[in-house]
Amino acid sequence: MKLRRIVTDGVLELQALASDGSWAPTQDRSALGGAVFDGDWELAAAMRHLDAAGHVLPFQPVSFRDFLLYERHAIDAARGLVKRFHPGQFRATAAVEKLTRKPFPLFKPKALFYRQPVYYMSNHLNFVPSGSPVAIPSYSSALDFELEIGFVLKAPLFDASPRDALDAIGAFVVVNDFSARDVQRREMATGFGPQKAKHFLSSMSVIAVSADEILPRIDDLSGSVAINGTTISTVFSSGMQWSLGEVLAHASRSEMLYPGELFATGTLPGGSGMETGRWLRPGDRLTLAIDQIGEISHPISEAPGPVT
Repeated sequence: MKLRRIVTDGVLELQALASDGSWAPTQDRSALGGAVFDGDWELAAAMRHLDAAGHVLPFQPVSFRDFLLYERHAIDAARGLVKRFHPGQFRATAAVEKLTRKPFPLFKPKALFYRQPVYYMSNHLNFVPSGSPVAIPSYSSALDFELEIGFVLKAPLFDASPRDALDAIGAFVVVNDFSARDVQRREMATGFGPQKAKHFLSSMSVIAVSADEILPRIDDLSGSVAINGTTISTVFSSGMQWSLGEVLAHASRSEMLYPGELFATGTLPGGSGMETGRWLRPGDRLTLAIDQIGEISHPISEAPGPVT
């Protein structure tokens, strides 16, 4: 089942895609976590998004936890970061990799990555829908994108097993975790995690797809990154270090998780500018797609300003 929201006659309406290809109103919000926020607040947020993008979010996340599930992305992104910001060190590490035919040791994730799922929490209120214009933050000169798979809870979890955790997933969306990489380098060096590098903006596809359509093939999804209509990368969902059930079971350890909370896999390998070497510039049109779920598209501008 595919779900979207629209604003019609001043009312925020949830719709489901019928078998004949038409969209019809539905009152069943269970796959998206049910009714959580005040209705007037949600309508006001939807109107702002509609004015800016011509679309609204399929749901308003209650929170956002973003995982790092792909070793290949971690290695290739670390290599790309060094190439962008430390070209001398990049040449040295490239020579080592050529000799050893292995990734440079410091490019690999920290040991905890292999012992448990790792994640950070970002600003769930700064999600915008596909179509929203995106301004490069005034404090950054290295805006990057991250193509990810998002999933929202339809039921609460606490000390869940991986099996029970999977049953609590309600729907999937495409998620883009915008990242100011130059700022991220400085913030991560504090050991305190990303702040202004991440919290300024994230985005989501305008359609959500129910879990029953996606979970059976979660390890066999494909997608793409395109800039200005040219495909620069093809991505695949296979190769996660941890299953989605294990991810949610870990997050629920002695912690209540609630319907409407959003999670993401972290960047699929090849799904960021750090990996492809193609960073965002003013005037670009970015398009990120997971073929079986949906897509996100944004025009990139130079002028700073809030996108709400």
